[in-house]
Parts: sequence; C-alpha cells; structure tokens
Amino acid sequence: MRIEEVIKKIAPLDDDAMKEAQRRQDSLIKPLGALGQLEELSIMVAGITGNPRPAIEKKMIVTMAGDHGVIEEDVSAYPREVTPQMVYGFLSGRAAINVLARHVGAEVVVVDMGVAHDFEATAFEQGLINKKVGYGTNNIAKGAAMGYNDAVRSIEAGIEVFEEFCSDADIVGVGDMGIGNTTPSSAIAAFITGRPVEEVTGRGTGVDDSGLQRKINAIKRALEVNKPRRDDAIDVLAKLGGFEIGGMVGVILAAAAKRTPVVIDGFISGAAALIAYELMPQVKNYLIASHRSVEKGHDAIYEYIGLKPLFDLRMRLGEGTGAALAISIVEAACKILNEMATFEEAGVSKKKE
Repeated sequence: MRIEEVIKKIAPLDDDAMKEAQRRQDSLIKPLGALGQLEELSIMVAGITGNPRPAIEKKMIVTMAGDHGVIEEDVSAYPREVTPQMVYGFLSGRAAINVLARHVGAEVVVVDMGVAHDFEATAFEQGLINKKVGYGTNNIAKGAAMGYNDAVRSIEAGIEVFEEFCSDADIVGVGDMGIGNTTPSSAIAAFITGRPVEEVTGRGTGVDDSGLQRKINAIKRALEVNKPRRDDAIDVLAKLGGFEIGGMVGVILAAAAKRTPVVIDGFISGAAALIAYELMPQVKNYLIASHRSVEKGHDAIYEYIGLKPLFDLRMRLGEGTGAALAISIVEAACKILNEMATFEEAGVSKKKE
C-alpha cells in the first residue's frame, strides 16, 4: 500500500544537524537561550531537514476542501453551499488564506477532496486541483463517513498532492474548508484521546446552545453506531472523518517522509495530525503546531500528541490561516540562525566566566 511505503521513509531527526545548529545558536551575540522558542524552532528545522543552516524560501500551503453528510443533523450555522462558494473565493485570491499567504510569501494550493459540487472548467483553469474522492461523506450519526477504501484513497490523494505540487517546498502548511467539519473532527478527537465528547466539542462556525447540543448528540451517536477500531487509524478516518481530513493526513505523512517541516493549522488539521500520529508516531517530530484554536478540542489534540502551539490569537477560521502566520515565525527563526553574527564574527565580548 502506498501509505505504508511513505511511512517507512519517515526517519528520526538528524541529531548531528541539531547539535551543530545548537552550537551556532549558543555562539550568537545574545545571552544563551535568550530567543527562547525561536532558537528551538531553528534547531528543530535543522533536525527535520538534516541541514544545520536551514533556509525557508519556498513556502506552500495546501487547503483541502470537502463536504460532510452530518450537516443533516443541523450541526452548522452555515449551509453546505458555502463550501464550493469558499473554494471559488480561494481561487479568486480574495479569502483570508490568500491575504495571509501573500503576506508571508507563500503559495496556496487548493484541492477538491470531496466537495458536493461539480466545479466549472474555469475553476480548474484557475488552479483548483481535482482529487475528489466523493461528493461529500455520509452522515456519521447514521453510519460510516466513507468506505475503508475511500479512506485509503483520500490519504493517498494527499500524498499525491504533496509529491506533485510541494516536493521542492522548504515548508508546507495544511488547512481545510468544509461546512460541518468540526463535527467529525470532534468525533475523531473524542475517540482517539478518550476525552468525553462534551470536552472536545465546540461551536464551530458559531452554533447556539441548542445547535451545540445537537452536535454533541450527533457525535455520541456516531461513536455508538460506528464503533471504530482503536488499533486502525484508517478505520477511524473511514468511520468518523472526512475526505479533506484524509487528504491532510497524506500531506503530513509525505512531508515527513521528504524531511519537510509541516505546519498544522487549527482544529480540523489537528484531527488530521491525530490520524497521522496514530499511523506513525514519529511524524510528531515533523509537526509544527501553529496556533491554539478557540475550538475546545484543540488542546486535547495537542496534549495527546505532545505539541505546543506557537501562539493564541483566538482564531477559528481554518483554511490554513494560522499555518501561514506560523510559517513566518519559522522563517524568522531560521533567519536568526543563519544571519545573526557570532560573538567572534562581531567582535563582541562573551559572558564573563
């Protein structure tokens, strides 16, 4: 299976590159450790890439789109039609992800993983990538989101997207678009982390109290009806997930296999990271957590995997917006490592012994 081939290529971080990067950080004209997490980030990227002086130049953000049958349970404040409408917005360059990607100098790759819409030819001429696995998932409150083979296909499609469009990137971010997708993400988070549904389920696009209760009830029914296998992450994706979640899993795995740092965005990409982590725990070393989402379950995901977000701006949009901002921080960290002078180079006196 293609997924297994990619997983086998995910290696440990390069310890020698990290040690060399640490030595340089310790020799730069600043007190030891004074730049905190920026120093840690640069050393991490050195270990990921195997390069003690990594540079972040080509930046890519993959925004995966898909629809969800669970919206039949009235769990979203917005109708399904918004998913294709937002995809058109991405292609026109006018959405939040486009603005922030331009701000940090990143290219956005928009992928139809499973939107319940037939896009016009002009969409593909504008750059939409067609990896459609199906026209939205089934209602998880009544049965499996998708068949097992479709879950495999969604991950493989994500691998293909990375290999076809991002293989020469220095860093890649993953984002999502899909009305209703916080519901399957909460279901995945509850099942894998073992947390109560109420603890990992938020308001998504802004549902009211009754909408939140419908959402919680739908997730509980999904867990009861589907009974995913705890020892098979692909089965979890098939029973509870979404096509765009599977696509992000594939990008994460392929990036790690290529020794490329991958920045996860908000709650939905966090659910994808959970699946990827369950498939291959070593993928954690390649993940950079961008921000803490307003969605309640995001912290549970981070705690389970063992990640710390770089910032908390009370964001809950998705699309890859948080990943875009985080990419600029990672780039800054690597520039510090590469461009800042050492005590010897600058002729600055070192700390007294």
